[in-house]
Amino acid sequence: MPLLQIDTANHVTTLTLNRPDTMNPLGAAGDGDAFVEACDAVNADMDVRCVILTGAGRAFSAGGDVKAMKQKTGNFGGTAPAIADGYRNNIHKILRALYGLRVPLISAVNGPAIGLGCDLACLGDMRIASEKAKFGVTFLKLGIIPGDGGTWILPRIIGEARAAELFYTGDVIDAATALDWGLVSRVAQGDTLMDEAQALAAKIAAMPPHALRQAKNLMRQGRHTSYDTALEMAANAQALMHSTADHMEGVDALLEKRAPVFKGE
Repeated sequence: MPLLQIDTANHVTTLTLNRPDTMNPLGAAGDGDAFVEACDAVNADMDVRCVILTGAGRAFSAGGDVKAMKQKTGNFGGTAPAIADGYRNNIHKILRALYGLRVPLISAVNGPAIGLGCDLACLGDMRIASEKAKFGVTFLKLGIIPGDGGTWILPRIIGEARAAELFYTGDVIDAATALDWGLVSRVAQGDTLMDEAQALAAKIAAMPPHALRQAKNLMRQGRHTSYDTALEMAANAQALMHSTADHMEGVDALLEKRAPVFKGE
């Protein structure tokens, strides 16, 4: 079954992990290419201003396919160099593709997000969760290490001490704890998760697309650059934004006390 269901409407693309019968495992042949294709299409389409990532059925993603690990098939079979290449050429493609999205990404975590599934959710610029969501990076319980970049991104979200607690114990936390720790910014009550995700995406999609992408890029670059470099990048990007029709539309709308209509011009 294809991994991704892709739906686009009103400037928002929704990517749904679509293996609900098996809790949306990842790592089958072609999974990386599916994400690369989907994310490249978003990046090339200025009409798309936001992406939502969620899971079909009762899980967001249970992570790597444990049955394939047991059977030593696919990415999890062969020699050590072959397994390493499987990560580089398939699983890591998933993560790099999402990390490389130029528009804001909302992770709408509808159920368990475990292992690689948790790492995937953490790549969202914003993360919201259902009451049924659970989060865990349980690699050590399987006798393996976090091989999906989680040791890089999770400490940046919840701090090193809490990330270490999750990595070294294999504990799984519920949505309320994830909210308290800052892993998610809100918890949706009942069955309202996708309604809240769509409402948040609609607010984002109402913004001017060029400025939106520039803002995400500046935030991303700000993780690694000096303040002086960040200011220089902002000056250059701002000069470009001042020359757009969307900038004048924003100014006119503010002065005329109406909602702006941005066209990406």
